Amino acid sequence: MIKKYFFPSLLLITLFMACQDETFGPVIQVGNPPSFTSPSGGSSFVITEDKAQASFGTFTWTPVEYGFQAAVSYNLEVDLASSNFGDPVSLGITNTTNMSVINDKINGILLGKGIGGGVKTTMAARVTATVNPDVAPVVSEPLTFDVTPYEAEIVYAVLHVPGNYQGWNPADDLTVIYDQKNNGKYEGFINFPDPNTEFKFTDGPSWDVNYGDTGADGTLDANGDNIFAAEAGYYRLKVDKTALTYSMLRTDWGLIGSATPAGWDADQNMTYDPATGIWSITLDLVAGEIKFRANDDWAVNLGDNDANKKMEYDGSNIVIDEAGNYTIELILNVPVYTYTVTKN
Repeated sequence: MIKKYFFPSLLLITLFMACQDETFGPVIQVGNPPSFTSPSGGSSFVITEDKAQASFGTFTWTPVEYGFQAAVSYNLEVDLASSNFGDPVSLGITNTTNMSVINDKINGILLGKGIGGGVKTTMAARVTATVNPDVAPVVSEPLTFDVTPYEAEIVYAVLHVPGNYQGWNPADDLTVIYDQKNNGKYEGFINFPDPNTEFKFTDGPSWDVNYGDTGADGTLDANGDNIFAAEAGYYRLKVDKTALTYSMLRTDWGLIGSATPAGWDADQNMTYDPATGIWSITLDLVAGEIKFRANDDWAVNLGDNDANKKMEYDGSNIVIDEAGNYTIELILNVPVYTYTVTKN
């Protein structure tokens, strides 16, 4: 009988000792999320041009405690309060619990979101704390405050797009895409006249900081391989510089709407002029409405919410007041997409 139970007993002792020796790593215990300590909620700021480079203020917040010494990254974001962080702009990422911002940065964000000079607007800020990719981020409650910007010409940050289609010249100011909303997300349209186009993105008019795509997976790599466009055509290029991702979409543009000969059922194809970079069409219209859309599909369409010739994706229909023969132009090689409607 002794022999019968010797090995099971030995196994139990071994397992017990193994359990005794097992060492566990630190356990993450997320306490309270970060909370703003300044500025005070409901504060009001008026930005003037003569103070553009002065300090808007310092955002400070309480730290997040994870139960052990951790390197926490804090991402400070702002948006219009009415947008509920639907289109946030990152002011920066830091390992500290404060961040200073200059007036010009906040002013540019508001102008980029269509807020006019002298218009008091409520903004919201939030802080997102991240410790590692396997742990869900912790987000603060929003802080709201009022800002009145000043009117100024918007200077858009750009990414240059050198390639074999333009002689690999990063200093060419005509082949750039724009940070339209001052949020690190760049977009623009560029014509590739020939198939098998290769190109890259550069931070400036030189090769000092350039991005390609090693592996052709839609992820940007510093000094990476050339990006390849197999077909000739007019491409929308988008780059998220924070996430280091990009996309490209070949587009052909048309006009559609109740004012056109086919109504809302079919596009009237526009013609691209490579000399001017403008799409145009001349046709007879009746009183009604029109919109622009790409590739005979509603996935990418442009309208005009404020009837100010500045277009938005999925924007409002454009009104044609009276019947006649019209020339209509679509201009996409600029930071803010626009159009003209001329009665002949």
